[in-house]
Amino acid sequence: MDMMEKFSLQGKVALVTGAAYGIGFAIATALAGAGAKIAFNCRSQSNLDKALADYAEKGIDAKGYIADVTDEDQVADLVAKIEKDLGGIDILVNNAGIIKRIPMLEMSAEDFRQVVDIDLTGPFICAKAVIPGMIKKGHGKIINICSMMSELGRETVSAYAAAKGGLKMLTRNICSEYGGANIQCNGIGPGYIATPQTAPLREKQPDGSRHPFDQFIVSKTPAGRWGTAEDLMGPAVFLASEASDFVNGHILYVDGGILAYIGKQP
Repeated sequence: MDMMEKFSLQGKVALVTGAAYGIGFAIATALAGAGAKIAFNCRSQSNLDKALADYAEKGIDAKGYIADVTDEDQVADLVAKIEKDLGGIDILVNNAGIIKRIPMLEMSAEDFRQVVDIDLTGPFICAKAVIPGMIKKGHGKIINICSMMSELGRETVSAYAAAKGGLKMLTRNICSEYGGANIQCNGIGPGYIATPQTAPLREKQPDGSRHPFDQFIVSKTPAGRWGTAEDLMGPAVFLASEASDFVNGHILYVDGGILAYIGKQP
């Protein structure tokens, strides 16, 4: 087989959760570029409509559905609709997630549970829904969008870090349970990514200087910059393709080197 053919996703069906914008949209675009048929979900019709228009603008005939990843019945219905419309799911990217930046002592148990429910229970529910079909097909790829917070703590993100740490271990456990069924489950751990949501942290200050958090991140990143959603596209295609058939239970950190770096001496 030609080496580039191992990266082809021609004819594969990919479900990317929460892929209306940002990282999920970029990953779905990359998978489509490698030949995959794309399905995604949203929780609101307005986001769904805008996302469909954005995909169409890129020439991608994506299928969008309304579904909440934390609801088992809705996810089961989602998977059934995708199988009817596109065929059995070959690739699942568990991207849907939220973060609530609240100091732990000020965070309610309700807020904590909501983050864990979407960021950890949601991937469990989605993986559980697609694995039987993957077993029947004899192959499958599951990619969980983890985080550097799978490895590190930081103030105000107790729920997010707990959920992403749990997602890292869920990734390894799916590998352990279903690797024998030729299902590879791996994670991508993005570093700090420049998105519209992080734009306020990168705005120039009135005096023209960098935002303090921007300075902090750039100084801690050997690459000397924030990541972009496009930086995640190649890793996603690799983990979704035959090129990664013997890679399982691994978290690929796409962070510009932050986790490898102790930082400069003051």
